[in-house]
Amino acid sequence: MEFHDDELVRFEAEGPRPLPATGLQGYVENAGARIWYASHGSGSGPAVILLHGGLGHSGNWGHQLPALVDNGYRVVAIDSRGHGRSTRDAQPYSYELMAADVLAVMDALHLDNLNKAHLVGWSDGACTALLLAGRAPERVTSVFFFACNMDPSGAKQFEPTPVINRCFSRHTRDYAELSATPDQFQNFVEAVGLMQRTQPNYSAQDLAGITVPVAIVHSEHDEFIKRDHAEYLAQNIPGAEFVFLEGVSHFAPLQRPAQFNAAMLSFLGGTESRHNKTLLCP
Repeated sequence: MEFHDDELVRFEAEGPRPLPATGLQGYVENAGARIWYASHGSGSGPAVILLHGGLGHSGNWGHQLPALVDNGYRVVAIDSRGHGRSTRDAQPYSYELMAADVLAVMDALHLDNLNKAHLVGWSDGACTALLLAGRAPERVTSVFFFACNMDPSGAKQFEPTPVINRCFSRHTRDYAELSATPDQFQNFVEAVGLMQRTQPNYSAQDLAGITVPVAIVHSEHDEFIKRDHAEYLAQNIPGAEFVFLEGVSHFAPLQRPAQFNAAMLSFLGGTESRHNKTLLCP
């Protein structure tokens, strides 16, 4: 029977599905923070970097990481600065800073111009992924961009729901368990919230400068992002695909993993095929 957790009841009670064990994990120092990462799967497979949403941590990819490994990918999960096991300093949060953190992890793992990586981003992680693709396109094979805005107009007016409240409850507990500063959750929420309300501010011209393959992925019941904004992104990023996920919300990777994974693997597989043809026939 296919796993469903549409109301996030199981997620709140039990937490995310545990990530598999790996011997390749550690920290990278960058711009005043220690960024935690873990690498899974074959070192020879195409690389995929998983970038989680705001207030969460890399463990929230528990349904996606094994599916990627089973399909031959080398998967790197990262805790964004101040999230999960990663630390932060007094600098304000910014997506540009978090993109620099991802690049520092890629440098440490030798994911360079000859060993590009796919970026799979969820919410804040999606914004970070697209900014990194714009900043260093020679390092990025593709971006699977799920559930985020690229300017403030793309966000809906916030309205709490039982699903959001359950997710927030889980984030609260996970932060207390994983963070090096477990008593600072409220300050953390306020700092991340300020970033989310004021960033990013990409124009249509900025979007037109994105040169890597991109899938803009939007859920039918997304609580935070407007559908017309997702469509606008797909229309203004050259060659971008628009992917619509029925019956799920901002939390689709947790709610209906099989549906989310099918879309993710289809895009990555198609992009990888095109990438390999380009390498063979430059």
